[in-house]
Amino acid sequence: MKNQKIQVLDKGFVRLIDHMGSDLSVVNAARVSFGKKKEAFEEGDAKLVDYLAEHEHTSPFRHTALTLHVKAPIFVFRQWMKHRIGSEFNEISGRYVEFPEDEFFVPATFRQQAKVNKQGSEGEIAEANRARALESYLESCRGAVAHYKELISLGVCREQARCVLPVALYSEVYWTVSLQAVAHFIRLRADSHAQWEIQQYAAAVRTVVEPLYPVGLKALLASGKG
Repeated sequence: MKNQKIQVLDKGFVRLIDHMGSDLSVVNAARVSFGKKKEAFEEGDAKLVDYLAEHEHTSPFRHTALTLHVKAPIFVFRQWMKHRIGSEFNEISGRYVEFPEDEFFVPATFRQQAKVNKQGSEGEIAEANRARALESYLESCRGAVAHYKELISLGVCREQARCVLPVALYSEVYWTVSLQAVAHFIRLRADSHAQWEIQQYAAAVRTVVEPLYPVGLKALLASGKG
């Protein structure tokens, strides 16, 4: 599973870099209070993990960690980076590297503004408007990137030239996170009320995490308190 890329959206991905611990680590972190340690995870241990999650004894879940390499549009990371507790981010820097010409997200469809949820969306826009919406979107993104490249060619430094780039631009981060924190991310961002694009990343993250901590993740998600 390590270094396997899960494709997300048109150009994004989630990839496992490394991880520490297992469901057994959660059990042993809890049992150390009694001076005990187990060498293998047994059926009865799942009940302990469920109990810890249900009763919010969450510190044992933080004796685990995983590092993911994520490529996503900046607007997705704007939401993702609100999940700061129990996690850390390091991001590619536009001060050091020059962004390529075609690394921006292009949606397959354009959604309408939701009538009830002021921050959400629903359905597709009218068919008569779809071609022009895509044309306008691409003109904006390509134009911004073209101006960015022009500024660099005129000698403007990368840290200033990047200011014209759109939030649809793809960026990359390393995200290191505990099991408790990643469960909290999945629970909130896989929810139907979250933006569709970040829901796709939450699903990919779950695909990576579940084989590593199947009992712990299930317990935290089931409790609704992760």
